[in-house]
Amino acid sequence: MANRLLIKGGRVLTMDPALGNFEQADVLVEGETIVAVGRNLEADDCEVVDAGGQIVIPGFVDTHRHVWEAVIRNVGPDWTLPTYLHHLYFNGLGGTLRPEDVYIGNLLGALEALDAGVTTLLDWSMVNSPEHADEMVRGLQEAGIRAVFAYGTPLRGAGAYWSRDSLLKQQDDAIRVKKQYFSSKDQLLTYGLAIRGPEFSSWESTLYDMNLAQELDAICTMHVGFGSWGSVDRSIEKMTQAGLLNPSVNLVHVNSISDEEYKMIADTGASVSVTPEVEMMMGHGYPLTGKLTKYGGRPTLGVDVVTSTGGDMFAQMKFMMQAERSRVNETVLARGEMPESLPLSAYDVLSFATIDGARALGLGDRTGSLTPGKQADIVLIRATDINLTPVNDPVCAVTLCAHTGNVDAVFVAGKAVKRNGRLVNVDLERIRTLAERSRDYIFGEYGVPDSASNAVKSPAKA
Repeated sequence: MANRLLIKGGRVLTMDPALGNFEQADVLVEGETIVAVGRNLEADDCEVVDAGGQIVIPGFVDTHRHVWEAVIRNVGPDWTLPTYLHHLYFNGLGGTLRPEDVYIGNLLGALEALDAGVTTLLDWSMVNSPEHADEMVRGLQEAGIRAVFAYGTPLRGAGAYWSRDSLLKQQDDAIRVKKQYFSSKDQLLTYGLAIRGPEFSSWESTLYDMNLAQELDAICTMHVGFGSWGSVDRSIEKMTQAGLLNPSVNLVHVNSISDEEYKMIADTGASVSVTPEVEMMMGHGYPLTGKLTKYGGRPTLGVDVVTSTGGDMFAQMKFMMQAERSRVNETVLARGEMPESLPLSAYDVLSFATIDGARALGLGDRTGSLTPGKQADIVLIRATDINLTPVNDPVCAVTLCAHTGNVDAVFVAGKAVKRNGRLVNVDLERIRTLAERSRDYIFGEYGVPDSASNAVKSPAKA
């Protein structure tokens, strides 16, 4: 009974073009694996989940999130990017973190993601010590999420690392962590390297870090090509000419580069993480979505930082879609005309948030669609809720109308992590207590950051 699961009678969006979508269908799971999707499946000796009145989708894939920041969530509603960097990187808040702070941050942040139907994410980690790395991994493991743990440089003394002149290289501990925790890719947690890249370190450091990622067979992810830096540095062109871009490289933001460079990204197969809400708010630049799809590229979606937004993908899908539509519509209106059609379909955006995200993280053969043979990362969305009923277009319902409160059930590799609208086997009181203690310690050491400036409202401890 515990090893077989039949999800029966839901509206199924497989996100697999060969399978298509179903007005009503069943999904059969054996152990960790989807074995069949179709109408009126028959199976004995299994748990039956009644999915009537539900929309069944693959789990969302968030390709860029700084997960530990859940413990300082919503502290910066009016922060620009420089203000965010000032508080977390250069003025010391990140340097106050103890191993126990990043453990509870990663546990809390990963559970937040699961609660919202995000079954896979890339954790863009900033690692202050080997002990911090161990605790970050422990938090993700305990949550039960599928994740790429992307090992990054320290937040303690970040100014020495995050500089165009920095010759510092990725920490040697990154190699230890890969060997200790990620000897196999056949597990929920896989490995990545979060590097500074050519706009936040020397070219020599970038070459070393990217080559190390290749040696470790790791996704290599970096922030690049945004704000006032992207239009002048030509970093994408430089990396392309050096033969550094390939499908294992993940580029984050990339808002302000040339059209030629967007084509280079598409041609090399490098992935791009768009975090539309944070980018539009903090000043990274306008989301690149249409500029990349113009050349055949497939953007993916990320939340980025919950210091300034919520941790769900529903909002990110809406921001991405409407930002791109507005960009194109404005060019039509400027000609004195009215738009006759809208760019970027709802199905496209749902693909970016699922199957394209999985491919970007090197997990396209394991998750991202409800394809038999893949692992059972499945989300059930309650379509009988007042904001969704009656459902006339299930793709629209998911991308434009749903929210976290509609997520009824979540499965990761066939294991239930949320049922009947509640996380399973999670001691929320314990997590809340640990998170509040961590928050109090961090702000006690650093001071309470102002919500709109570089100021600190209360003095840090001597």
